[in-house]
Amino acid sequence: MVTARLATLRKIRLTQYRNYPSAAFTFSAPIVCITGSNGSGKTNLLDAIYYLCYTKSYFTATQQNSAQQGFDGFRIEGVFEHATDGFEEIVCKWKAGKKEVFHDDVPYEKVTDHIGRYAAVMIAPDDLEIVNGGSDVRRKWMDGILCQTDKTYFDHLLQYQRVLIQRNAWLKMYGLNPPSATAELEYYNAQLAFLGKYLHDGRDRFVREFLPLLEEFYRKLSSGMECISLHYQSDQYAQPLLQALEASMHNDCRLQRTTRGSHKDDLTFVFDGKDLKTFGSQGQKKTYLFALKLAQHAFLTNQLHFSPILLLDDIFEKLDQQRMEALLRILEGGAFEQVFLTDTHANRVSAAFGQTDKLQFVEPGQNL
Repeated sequence: MVTARLATLRKIRLTQYRNYPSAAFTFSAPIVCITGSNGSGKTNLLDAIYYLCYTKSYFTATQQNSAQQGFDGFRIEGVFEHATDGFEEIVCKWKAGKKEVFHDDVPYEKVTDHIGRYAAVMIAPDDLEIVNGGSDVRRKWMDGILCQTDKTYFDHLLQYQRVLIQRNAWLKMYGLNPPSATAELEYYNAQLAFLGKYLHDGRDRFVREFLPLLEEFYRKLSSGMECISLHYQSDQYAQPLLQALEASMHNDCRLQRTTRGSHKDDLTFVFDGKDLKTFGSQGQKKTYLFALKLAQHAFLTNQLHFSPILLLDDIFEKLDQQRMEALLRILEGGAFEQVFLTDTHANRVSAAFGQTDKLQFVEPGQNL
């Protein structure tokens, strides 16, 4: 992995963000441990860092949910230090339904223009939903990575989603009594086929490049005790999407929705030749999840040429002692430019890492 552009978050200021009326923090070490009791705001601080990178919360899709209770807006300010270009300020504001993002006091014309400038990888308690949930969760995770590394993929995905909405609207209107002339439907089919081909190729390429990274991190976390894999499930391996859409037209009209296409793709997580979701233990699923997220960090580092911020929420509650020690060895291996982790017990973190000047402790109540 080659990191061509080093950037670390040095300061953050929160105003009316979740449980923070006003707070500021300064970060000086590669590994920052946020300590405090449950409910003190540890996870909310991680989420604010994530928001600076992606202009959205990791935990909620509704902006209002990120505002402190009783307020209709919030503000997050971050100062990043670059190895060669000095300091850079990012400001994210949301008020009464309007989001604005500023780079060194200059507003972005489109908020999405910020995507790819910074990156973060979060590991949080609910992330096991990637393993246990439906295909939409796994697609969203995969698409989130590809949208950061391929602007064309991002554009094609947005267009695909718009056309899919239009096709489904047509099916709801005409599906039970389709007209003899279906030029409009044929147009939607052609668009989905064109856009879906790019999405399929991008996902296929991603899985092939991602799998060796996943295998490497799983081996490090589990001492090589199990063999794991990752399979991409897509109708487009069997036939072109245009043919699949035409073949499923009768069924789509009956159901009044599009039943074939890139929006139905899935990932299968495999260990020892079995489906992890169905046959994996909780320990195996947690280990696979950590390997998945660490591989995500490595993949983004390779593609973006800088190291994303790694955000770890309550990791000591998730892994057994052997896997925790393996994870700590990985964290100390030098592949991570900046790591933020939360824990209720500062002593536990100190004991895990030992005496090191790479570790800094902060508490949510601090104003630095």
